[in-house]
Amino acid sequence: MAQGLLPFTYEEEKKDTGMTALAGLPVYLDLARIVGLSKSVQKHLKVREGGQGWTDSQMVTSLVLLNLAGGDCVEDLKVLEGDDGFCEVLRKTETHGLKRKVRRALERRWRKERRRAVPSPSAAFRYLSAFHDAEQEKHRQAGKAFIPSPNAHLRGLVEVNKDFAAFAQTQNPQSIATLDMDAVLVETSKREALFCYLGDKAFQPMNVWWAEQGIVLHSEFRDGNVPAGFEQLRVFKQSLGCLPEGVKKIRLRSDTAGYQHKLLKYCEMGENERFGRIEFAVGCSVTREFKKAVAAVEESEWKPIYKTINGKRVKTNSEWAEVCFLPNAICYSKKGPEYRYLAKREVMAEQLELPGVEQQLELPFPTMHLQGKRFKVFGVVTNMDWDGEELIHWYHERCGKSEEAHAVMKADLAGGKLPSGDFGENAAWWGIMILALNLNAIMKRFVLEKSWSCKRLKAIRFSLINLPGRVIDRSRRLFIRLTKGHPSFDMLVDARRRISMLVPVPAG
Repeated sequence: MAQGLLPFTYEEEKKDTGMTALAGLPVYLDLARIVGLSKSVQKHLKVREGGQGWTDSQMVTSLVLLNLAGGDCVEDLKVLEGDDGFCEVLRKTETHGLKRKVRRALERRWRKERRRAVPSPSAAFRYLSAFHDAEQEKHRQAGKAFIPSPNAHLRGLVEVNKDFAAFAQTQNPQSIATLDMDAVLVETSKREALFCYLGDKAFQPMNVWWAEQGIVLHSEFRDGNVPAGFEQLRVFKQSLGCLPEGVKKIRLRSDTAGYQHKLLKYCEMGENERFGRIEFAVGCSVTREFKKAVAAVEESEWKPIYKTINGKRVKTNSEWAEVCFLPNAICYSKKGPEYRYLAKREVMAEQLELPGVEQQLELPFPTMHLQGKRFKVFGVVTNMDWDGEELIHWYHERCGKSEEAHAVMKADLAGGKLPSGDFGENAAWWGIMILALNLNAIMKRFVLEKSWSCKRLKAIRFSLINLPGRVIDRSRRLFIRLTKGHPSFDMLVDARRRISMLVPVPAG
């Protein structure tokens, strides 16, 4: 019987052929080795210590590779296992460089001959369940925000990501760390999930982006009903503890969720022992009092905001001004810190209202009328003495890479499809996804050509990862053979050469 309309037929090979659809993915195994992923997992994760079957390193590495290959659920491990050629590479590379005693210890973890290269979905589910603490669920109270305390295994994942940050710092030493704090909504249909402020079921992890290195420094998984600003000072302190040696100065950027006077005071008063005073620019809530302060600004004090187009400064419809504003939350103390408040206004074009919906349109941003015009209004609070226009441009940079990373987490990687109804399992799945995100960021920043730094994972999969090839085992060596004249061949060879030249993190 014909399979379809066109003149071709699908058939299965009668024996293993060594073919792979992931000929570029082994380059990430090279990078994971130099980054020290396996060593870091062995050091910080003890889920499978001393047991039988899969090790922590094998589990975490398989799930990281699943993310990079495009899988978005645990069941997709079956597809990864079905790639005969890649599985052959994975088997050979995981024991490369190990002493005979260690290799034999790995073999003894299996009562019968090991047949799989990656864990089965059921084994992965059992592994993820170790990250869930059922006792923490007893502390939940209906209608109240609650963040379960992470168990030792979840804290271990944080330490592994901390080692990734140390590796990035080794390759590209930075004395300044600009940290962008922001939460991201991960919609879900899980029955156990809670409703977020939009009225949908979701989880809402809090992420801290290190702008200079282009990686996620820290991420805390949260339920959807937990506000973005909830315990943000604690998360910020934990993020500071994740910074490697060599960082001397910190700058913080956040949206209005970070407009918390405890957080601002902590930064301004230099309460952190390691970094002292921390510079910040945080979105200010445009309250009625703030609008009154904006209205009191003289028209002559508003200054235009320019943007650069093709090397020329072009005047925009936006303006900025210093605002004399003292919120009630800090005005009670004579010794309290003083901050600068900046306002940005943008004139709005007149829009005709549709018949029947007059005065019913609700805009997602604050507006006010000044001098007979309607303006979109935005506020920033800061302790920095930069020029106002320069500071506003710098502040808006947080809306670039850090928020783009949120889309990558949910769409390009497996962060948008959580595996369980249990909080801890989802938190582990999210944490492993962050490792894959950062490994790919390191690949783009330190291995691939500069033109690849702005490309999404979709483009990288098309040109680098999802390549057809044949794996050949000859003379105790593996060869991954691409089609003749393939445009990605030279790129793969050059990438491996660059990886071998990277400086590994010192052992310790």
